[in-house]
Amino acid sequence: MSINHLGLLGLVAIALLTIVLWLGRRWREQQYDLRGKTILITGGSRGLGLVMARQLVAAGARLAICARDEAELERAKTELVQQGGEILTLICDVTHQTQVEQMVQQVNEHFGAIDILINNAGTDIVGPLENLTMQDYDDLMQLHFWAPLYTTQAVLPGMRDRRAGRIVNISSVGGKVASPHMVAYCASKFALTGLSAGLHIELAQAGIVVTTVCPGLIYTGVNDHALFKGQRSKEYTWFSISESLPIISASPEKVARTAIAGMRRGAAEVVVPLPILLMARFYGLFPGFMTSLLSWGSRLLPGPIAGGEKRAFGRDSHSLWAPSWLTYLSDRAARRNNELPVQEPKSAPEAEPVGSREQ
Repeated sequence: MSINHLGLLGLVAIALLTIVLWLGRRWREQQYDLRGKTILITGGSRGLGLVMARQLVAAGARLAICARDEAELERAKTELVQQGGEILTLICDVTHQTQVEQMVQQVNEHFGAIDILINNAGTDIVGPLENLTMQDYDDLMQLHFWAPLYTTQAVLPGMRDRRAGRIVNISSVGGKVASPHMVAYCASKFALTGLSAGLHIELAQAGIVVTTVCPGLIYTGVNDHALFKGQRSKEYTWFSISESLPIISASPEKVARTAIAGMRRGAAEVVVPLPILLMARFYGLFPGFMTSLLSWGSRLLPGPIAGGEKRAFGRDSHSLWAPSWLTYLSDRAARRNNELPVQEPKSAPEAEPVGSREQ
């Protein structure tokens, strides 16, 4: 047989294997029916959490969504009920274990057992290392590590008794690849990624599947709710424009679909979109080279300033370039996904500790 024939057979074999694997994934996803399932989503009132809620309602699930802001929750509930969903909203600061336990009890009393937990609540603190404080690290660890652990511990007894349940932890590519000017954020997401992977390994024998979702940049419209330090307007500008770049940034609808599909087939990890998956794999193979590139890239970002430790919300950090046509995708998403700032408690002139802000 000629070399050309062998090469052709190899290509055919690869194509067939790809098709078989794809069909297998689709079959596993279809085997897990979401109709009638009770799902708790933290940070479900806006952004990615709200987009996932829309898709889960369309699939026939019953939803409990929590957040700190009552008005945001009511707007989200109104939309989801109009979509035909059975919705329970709860005001909860997920960084407080007692509140989390009370919330889970309320969901159990209203709907019965929680079949799926989606830990989505999160926020960004963006700024140079020199302007970060210990409070920044503590707040993000509370929100991105301890809060998912609190909710997980609260739902585990029921899932263990039934020997069934699914948990989805929305981490980040920042939990796999460190990013400049997001050190506290990345540290907390690395912790969540490790926690989630460990839970997947140990809970499998109890019939519970844990999926870690690591998206890259998403244009959810969260920019005005994120927190900025240092040269805040400049930090807001690069962050906002980056989150609106086509190809590099993904739509929340795509991330939500991919995350839900991964949960349904029982995937251990989902990294989305494809360029981010490739970057994460490349980092795993060549960490020294990637960190060198990122180190050079950090030199292009705004430097620290005296007094830059003070936090400001994105809505108070606008610049000539952001918002602008360069941030169109994110600005449009803000209007769609309940992200537009309104005159409510979050409009305080100074940014308070993070609490359970949603991503």
